[in-house]
Amino acid sequence: MKFNKWTLGLAAIGAVSLASAARADEAKIIPLQTTLSNTTLSGYVDTAVQYNPGNVGPVGTSHAPAGTFPAQVDSFALNDVDIAIDHPLDSTPWSAGYHIDLNAGTEAVGVPGFGYSLVRQAYVALSTPVGNGIQWKMGVQDDIIGYEGNTDSANPNYTRSVGYSIEPTTLLGLVGTYQINSIITVQGGITENYTTTLVDVPEPVASTAPAEVSSKTLAGAVALTAPDSWGWVKGATLNLGVLLNPYKDGADNYYAGLTLPTPSSALKVGASFDLRSVANGNGNVANANGPKNPQNDSGWVVGLYGNYQATDKLSFNLRGEYFDLSGAGSPYVAPANGKGEEFTATLQYNLWANVTSRAEFRWDHSDQGDAFGYISSGPKAGDAGTGNSYILALNVIYSF
Repeated sequence: MKFNKWTLGLAAIGAVSLASAARADEAKIIPLQTTLSNTTLSGYVDTAVQYNPGNVGPVGTSHAPAGTFPAQVDSFALNDVDIAIDHPLDSTPWSAGYHIDLNAGTEAVGVPGFGYSLVRQAYVALSTPVGNGIQWKMGVQDDIIGYEGNTDSANPNYTRSVGYSIEPTTLLGLVGTYQINSIITVQGGITENYTTTLVDVPEPVASTAPAEVSSKTLAGAVALTAPDSWGWVKGATLNLGVLLNPYKDGADNYYAGLTLPTPSSALKVGASFDLRSVANGNGNVANANGPKNPQNDSGWVVGLYGNYQATDKLSFNLRGEYFDLSGAGSPYVAPANGKGEEFTATLQYNLWANVTSRAEFRWDHSDQGDAFGYISSGPKAGDAGTGNSYILALNVIYSF
């Protein structure tokens, strides 16, 4: 036992005994150790370098393809530093825990309604012994829909999909998860209407009608998993989800995703469908101060995925998407005010322990003019863009 000089001085004049000091020290230490005994620390550091052949505009231009980031054009980038502190639920009936995700970088996800910040997730986890047990999350948490998620290394590609870019990234509210059996899992909850995506703007803030101010988004999802008795199809998953926003200018999101094994154990395929509908009484945000636009500002994206695991370390990931966001306007992705396609090919080789290393090629095409790279403000405002965007990137992620 190591004592500080103040304690040793008191012991020298008989004011305290070293034995009592030791017991006091232990009394302080033991509760702290007990409190943190099941707490884990994890996270990752995500870095990349990106080259844009033909350049889609200067660094920071807002007209980069959906799912990519303007600050990464022809640049080295610190995509994200994520630190997670977790006290998971245990097997007891009334278990409780918490989860905190802190992140920073060009791809950092922020708290809804407050712009980008250090907090990606911060929620209290609770278990209630109802049926098979309902697990609750209350606070800031990752969205429950989408083929791709907020954890960089868990996605099949370095860049994000167009579908991801029209989904909320984060929910603020209460969401429960219930596993009916080994095949069916359902989620449901109520959250704030404020939602942010990496390339989207927050939902409008209701300022006139108290009923709209107090309205909330309803979230629901169901996951179906093929049982082992289905042969080579076992483990296939079908995910369906919806976010319903009752605010008159709010967005409703609908999602369907399928992941499917094949007779070859090395090959998996997937598909996704995203629809975002804005029941728009006031028109686009861009036209909020001008003439009203009565159209329903909807946009949808279809995506196909393929993964081939050649060896334990080597894999190939492909993604292709077709999008129609011609009614989406500025609340959506800046360059995607129309129809287009994107194709991404990613080579992943995990040479080092705990490191995900990827080389990627991406091509985006706009069916309606020079959507990428044009400059809308500053001394070069009005410079023409291009109908095609190309990206070459090297991505390195260390997970701990």
